[in-house]
Amino acid sequence: MSKVKKHSDKSAPKGQIRIISGQYRGRKLPVLMADGLRPTTDRVKETVFNWLMPYIQDTNCLDCFAGSGGLGFEAMSRGASYVTLVELNKPAAQQLKDNKALLQADSIQVVQQNALDFLKNNQQNYSLVFIDPPFRKGLAQQTAELLSEKGLTDDALIYVEMEADHNEQTMPSHWQLLKEKVAGQVIYRLYQNSVV
Repeated sequence: MSKVKKHSDKSAPKGQIRIISGQYRGRKLPVLMADGLRPTTDRVKETVFNWLMPYIQDTNCLDCFAGSGGLGFEAMSRGASYVTLVELNKPAAQQLKDNKALLQADSIQVVQQNALDFLKNNQQNYSLVFIDPPFRKGLAQQTAELLSEKGLTDDALIYVEMEADHNEQTMPSHWQLLKEKVAGQVIYRLYQNSVV
């Protein structure tokens, strides 16, 4: 019986993400190919981090739907001082912990929890937030609403990725749209929290 289990573990589908730049440049990290997990493509990631380059140093970063951790690990590699990865899927969260250990990245925290529940109980303010939730569940707007109540520094940057054909989810009125781009089925935007 243990042989069967061992075989199924080995055959569990895995992919990988690549860290594009910074301290861990070129490192490849294994990721689970879990249902609904869509690692941000290198092309999109490169654009996003070009947008963020002037601001990322020493940020306190939150990745709300971490999945593969591609955005959070990239932020850490490029100079974020602390990164919190929130992921509901237990095996995916375990893979994030394994990759944290692989990189020996003590400034990364992995939280296995529903992102909305995490935000409801959050006591920290983040200066950089990634919102890249599973599609077609309205989670981007729900997450933004919770963050706008608490959890952001006054000038925080917020990256939001959602499906291009379902982008009527509205963001808080005090979030200023800085950048926007469409890549295939995905629309991605960079906002700044502008609390007067």
